[in-house]
Amino acid sequence: MLDWIIRVSLRNRLLVCLLSAVLVALGVTALSRLSIDAFPDTTPVQVQINTVAPSLNPLEIEQQITQFVELSVSGLPGLENVRSVSKFGFSQIVATFDDSISIYLARQLVSERLASVELPEGIGRPQLGPIATGLGEVFHYLVTTDSPSRTLTELRELHDWVVKPELRKVRGVAEVNSWGGYEKQFHVIVEPELVIKYGLTFHSVFEALESNNRNVGGGQVVTSGEAMLVHGLGLTTTVEQIGNIVVATHDGTPVRVSDLGRVQIGHEIRRGAVTADGQGERVLGLGFMLMGENSHVVTRELKQALAEAQAALPADVRLEVVYERTDLVDKVIRTVEHNLLAGALLVIAVLFVFLGNLRAGLIVALAIPLSMLFAGSMMLEAGIAASLLSLGALDFGLIVDSSVIMIENCVRRASERGNKPWMDTIRDAAIEVRKPTMFGELIIMIVFLPILALEGVEGKLFRPMALTMIFALLGSMVLSLTLMPGLASLALPRRIKEREPWVVRWAHRAYAPILELALRFRAPTLVGAMVLVALAGWAAARTGGEFLPKLGEGTLVVNVIRLAGVDVDEATASNTLLERLILDEFPDEV
Repeated sequence: MLDWIIRVSLRNRLLVCLLSAVLVALGVTALSRLSIDAFPDTTPVQVQINTVAPSLNPLEIEQQITQFVELSVSGLPGLENVRSVSKFGFSQIVATFDDSISIYLARQLVSERLASVELPEGIGRPQLGPIATGLGEVFHYLVTTDSPSRTLTELRELHDWVVKPELRKVRGVAEVNSWGGYEKQFHVIVEPELVIKYGLTFHSVFEALESNNRNVGGGQVVTSGEAMLVHGLGLTTTVEQIGNIVVATHDGTPVRVSDLGRVQIGHEIRRGAVTADGQGERVLGLGFMLMGENSHVVTRELKQALAEAQAALPADVRLEVVYERTDLVDKVIRTVEHNLLAGALLVIAVLFVFLGNLRAGLIVALAIPLSMLFAGSMMLEAGIAASLLSLGALDFGLIVDSSVIMIENCVRRASERGNKPWMDTIRDAAIEVRKPTMFGELIIMIVFLPILALEGVEGKLFRPMALTMIFALLGSMVLSLTLMPGLASLALPRRIKEREPWVVRWAHRAYAPILELALRFRAPTLVGAMVLVALAGWAAARTGGEFLPKLGEGTLVVNVIRLAGVDVDEATASNTLLERLILDEFPDEV
């Protein structure tokens, strides 16, 4: 079989070169479409269930919401565990599924169960969180202003109704969240003594507000051959309109909401705030990437959408990017590119020195980029992202091993061929080493197979590394049996005087006496080798280890822990003071 592959490849060597050019085109296209991230995403398949109940404390949230939602999702197919958090006014349940379950199937199963959940009146319906992962938070930006008359409520309103919709249009965005500021609300402050005076109840005021704040359709009226739609406009949009809503009549006089208290613009009960640069509160927007998308592309398009949203805002309102994942990803990719390029150049230099033939070295060097492009195409098909672990695993020395053997034997046979036909010489040289080249690559690929059996977080981290290396070795093996013999027949000179390079001759002179001593004193040599192995094992057992290589973003996170009952305004003021202190103490670093 291998002999047939080599013969067919040599017979159709121009076609093989053309197919290699197609491989280059496909590989370049695949690399441009490949997802890029710093590390593989290890987040399991999980569904968030969020429920808002602004008036309940954590214990009531647990008793009235969390436990019922947890019970509703228990027993789902593929469900591994359920965990929950109950805070003031907020319940969050996270259901984690087996990795074999699709995120969309998991969300459908959870949605079907939530439809049957019955919660107390006045509590919002449970809502599913965005289809994002722990690494999905890729973009942060601030909404700021230079105008002292512009309030945080206005900034939050501009963000929610102008900026946020624009960013949610971006392909690959799962959600855009708002932090900080005040969410605008109309507040009706009812005086209890006035309610009693008119013989009413708070419930009657609530019903009047609810029933009088809507638009209704009234069918149509046909007159003179024309149909006119009847529409009742009752939706309130101002403080005055709410105050004029009639609650009841008292002694023939309508009692309005304004007669029972006052109406004012306020904000919802907030559970947090955002500060920046020691200048006080700001409004922060967070862009979340859809699970499985390319963080580099999504972040770039979010920046473009943010620039478009800026054009629709008032002149005194600015959008400032404070964090984007592309900074980290670009740093990682530059590191990987530098290391891969340095490694490739080093391997090529060594090939030139040890092969002693410029053309042979160039032919072998082609195996590096072609194997990389083949691996990139396979990574795209397998859904593997380009990351520090997947690309950093590539070993060019292993990749060119089979091509080195193939071309070196072709050079040797060419120097000995005499009057033998050129194509027969190359064919026989390639067939002679076909098994060593293939078996060498297969053995290395088999070494990586156990890594594919890893599960959980370990599997998600290291399977991409093993698959990338297997893809590159597979491409190298195919190239060594097809393209390398063809290029050797086309590019190598027909008359070669084989002469060992000076480096090889020097290595032989240095190695010969060492080998002679090792063969003469076999027992001490074996004992010495065993001692070295034991010392290496002892040193390895005492070497420090870590689960992942350290990767610094160049930022520091300062956590300030306060008592649980601290007020939001008090915490905001102290955070602003801390920011000013850091800016004053480290003006050049921050």
